Amino acid sequence: MTYLPPHFAETDTATLHALVRAHPLATWVVQHEGELLVNHIPMRLDADRGAHGTLVGHVARANPVWQALQAAPVSGVAVFTGPQAYISPNWYPSKHAHGKEVPTYNYVAVHAHGVAQVVQEADRLLDIVTRLTQRHEAGQALPWSVGDAPADYIAKMLGAIVGIEIPVQRWVGKYKASQNKQAPEQRGVVAGLAAHGGAPEARMAQLIASKLST
Repeated sequence: MTYLPPHFAETDTATLHALVRAHPLATWVVQHEGELLVNHIPMRLDADRGAHGTLVGHVARANPVWQALQAAPVSGVAVFTGPQAYISPNWYPSKHAHGKEVPTYNYVAVHAHGVAQVVQEADRLLDIVTRLTQRHEAGQALPWSVGDAPADYIAKMLGAIVGIEIPVQRWVGKYKASQNKQAPEQRGVVAGLAAHGGAPEARMAQLIASKLST
């Protein structure tokens, strides 16, 4: 992450992992032959594999990114984003006192750095899709499982994908939630977001409230 003021830095592993699990769609970026390869794929975090956990997902076999990974080890970053919201200066009491405030944008981002590995073995691919399915079907009234589909169909589908595993080398978290403001401004932002009424604003208001200055 290029710019990370200390007051926005989040280093608690459990907090970072929770964000990844709540917002599993990663923007995964790797560099290959002078070009940035960008993909958006859901990833499952296996926190018990490796010193900093391992991210697991898959891409279409037609996607050239996996061939780039096989050509040479490639460092990359998987970016996960959480709550975000525009912050109006009108919500700061100080704006009404002296006018010296400007808009900003609050957001949460977690970066996972690591060198991705390719998985092609059928049994490992089956395990990847099975675990991903179990994770995302868990909230359904009647969860779908890989075994619900014919075995030959699943085999065909597995042949059309390539697994991706990223042993995480380091995590970087930025939780920009008005920590650089005093308590009255923070409370004003919480009230402003709550009055807005949107779901993203409500999530950001909750995050700011949890970090209120004392």
